[in-house]
Amino acid sequence: MKLLTLNCHSWQEENQIEKIKYIAKTINEKDYDVIALQEVSQLIEKDKVYENVKSDNFALLLQNELKSLGNNQYEFYWDVAHIGYDIYEEGLCLMTKLPIVNKESFYITNSIKLDFWKTRKIVGIDVIYKSKEIRFLSCHLGWWNDNEEPFKEQVKRLINETDNEKLVFLMGDFNNNANIKSEGYEYLCNKFFDTYKLSKVKDEGITVKGKIAGWDENKLDLRLDLILSNKKIDVESSNVIFNGINKKVVSDHYGVEVCINVK
Repeated sequence: MKLLTLNCHSWQEENQIEKIKYIAKTINEKDYDVIALQEVSQLIEKDKVYENVKSDNFALLLQNELKSLGNNQYEFYWDVAHIGYDIYEEGLCLMTKLPIVNKESFYITNSIKLDFWKTRKIVGIDVIYKSKEIRFLSCHLGWWNDNEEPFKEQVKRLINETDNEKLVFLMGDFNNNANIKSEGYEYLCNKFFDTYKLSKVKDEGITVKGKIAGWDENKLDLRLDLILSNKKIDVESSNVIFNGINKKVVSDHYGVEVCINVK
């Protein structure tokens, strides 16, 4: 099974349409089974195409680009988390070519206000793979030292959603540097397994270099974007993508792709 996670930084990128086309071309080439996307936005003012999806929704345009390449395999589920930059509905998305048997979204913050930028929502799907039902969550968490919306509380709510017999993958931007001890990453790893650590083959894992939104004073190389699981699994490889080495840069975050053996 091949997985990809990417914080898209959507509609904040130069040459955004070209980058959407490039991401679609890469997905078509790599043939991922499940893709988790964060910061997937649409303008508030745009018209709805169906349900809550509007005409400029980043995921919808990405799906359309895949279709233009002759790839009609991918279905996506998107939901809004909060208003971004005053004019966007910013949300999360899961895209897959596998059969979907359930879709859901839920809040992990105390706030559920759409106009509060720290409001966090998780988007989830259950899919069938090799006759097994597997759950995937696209995640965009807050910061370790945030008193308004404590990181620990967000993780506790994630634990409540994953504490069962089913295999669950948590994919996304966890906003905690994996190279810092005794903070958010280690707190996560008390409950979940990092596929990067389990992988037989891996690179340096860095997904952010220097200053970005939310990390305004950062000068370090960070590993913020992760693919976690609630069970110990067999991971063949974990690689950073869209970093200028493995494909061109398309966002202020690099992506992470993993190859997993699901028994």
